[in-house]
Amino acid sequence: MSSLSLYDTLTRTTSEFVPLKKGEVGIYLCGATVQAPPHIGHVRSGVNFDILRRWLTKSGYNVTFIRNVTDIDDKILHKAVHEEMPWWAVAMKYERAFTDAYAALNVLPPTYEPRATGHVTQMIELMQLLIEKGAAYAPGNGDVYLEVRKLSSYLTLSRQKLDDLQPAADADETYKKDPRDFALWKAAKPGDPSWPTPWGPGRPGWHLECSAMAHQYLGEAFDIHGGGLDLIFPHHENEIAQSEAAGFAFAKRWLHNAWVTASGEKMSKSLGNSLQVHELLKSVRGIELRWYLGSAHYRSMLEFSHEALAESATAFRRIEGFLTRSVEILGTQPTPVISQAFTDAMNDDLAVPTALASISEALRTGNSAITAGDQAVIASAANEIRGALEVLGCDPFDPAFATAAAGEDMTAALDGVIQLALAQRTAARERKDFAASDSIRDGLAALGITIEDTAQGPRWSISRDGK
Repeated sequence: MSSLSLYDTLTRTTSEFVPLKKGEVGIYLCGATVQAPPHIGHVRSGVNFDILRRWLTKSGYNVTFIRNVTDIDDKILHKAVHEEMPWWAVAMKYERAFTDAYAALNVLPPTYEPRATGHVTQMIELMQLLIEKGAAYAPGNGDVYLEVRKLSSYLTLSRQKLDDLQPAADADETYKKDPRDFALWKAAKPGDPSWPTPWGPGRPGWHLECSAMAHQYLGEAFDIHGGGLDLIFPHHENEIAQSEAAGFAFAKRWLHNAWVTASGEKMSKSLGNSLQVHELLKSVRGIELRWYLGSAHYRSMLEFSHEALAESATAFRRIEGFLTRSVEILGTQPTPVISQAFTDAMNDDLAVPTALASISEALRTGNSAITAGDQAVIASAANEIRGALEVLGCDPFDPAFATAAAGEDMTAALDGVIQLALAQRTAARERKDFAASDSIRDGLAALGITIEDTAQGPRWSISRDGK
């Protein structure tokens, strides 16, 4: 039986995963900065680490999974001005958009989902400790900085040289001992939200938030810290710096997922408007979008195209079609079974592409068995495929997807019934039986269905006002 090996960004090596506490795994994943709707570049991280979590759980571990929400940030404050909303309303609006996107892609809710603004007390305590240890300083203007030259281990994650760095552009350099020192706390500015501290009112620096929350929920040491490649520097580097300066062992292993790219460029707000999750879900189902995002190795770039997404969705529907036929033939849903080939692939640093090859082989075997009428082989193949899909979060029998499918089926059925009524209404109008036409319209209206006559024919919608 193979054991799980995972890559570590810190050592640049793949090694056997051994948890700090037998049978227990603590994971901290940097979550969303909630200042815009999520695009697929954002949620790829959620899908990749959800697969890791599911595999660890399937392997017998009790997993504590923390995914934070950064709900105070320069970008959120800027968006609040642009949208003419309170900053906290902007944060909640987009936090809900992320929650909806995760749910649509069947990303399991985290064990705890702490918000930065709910942990200012822990941040103040951490800053006090860092100042006491001589690693941080408060110059008197309300800011608090970490003195990076005092840290021998600084930049070990990104493997950069301190003197090669540009000055940290997170605060005015005037009060810094070194321009590369970074802000743990930022003094209040007129009109901005602030919290009281011993050094004056202000708000937290981005890096401080995650160190404080990881310590609060996972303790001084935990197994895995995750996030996107773009977070290695400065965010994760600075998390390590302030945590280790406080005397915490912090993360034992670092995992980073690669980006979704479009035309070779990292997904960003400027590229992502048409690739927002809610837009893509108009053309593919959540299970198909998840299948696509999870199909590449988590450390490999995923070059997005609508053609590739469509091809991936078609491939998934072939797998889904086999499982549907197996139920029709066998009269029961498959029982999830994890094959040795799938196990070996997932234990090799979550080699999902290799795992998908094992699914393809089981699919080929299962389809041949259908042709041959071999029910035992059909069952075996279906069980293996469902076991793999369960770990990948793409089990079509999962209630998370079954509910969505039921909604789609009900909408389709309702559309069929209404179209019949509209056809009868059109026929009545053509024969100038306006009493019958109006009766059909009024009957639909009484059921909450609004009819709009357009140049392309009548359209229907469900009334939103309840009338």
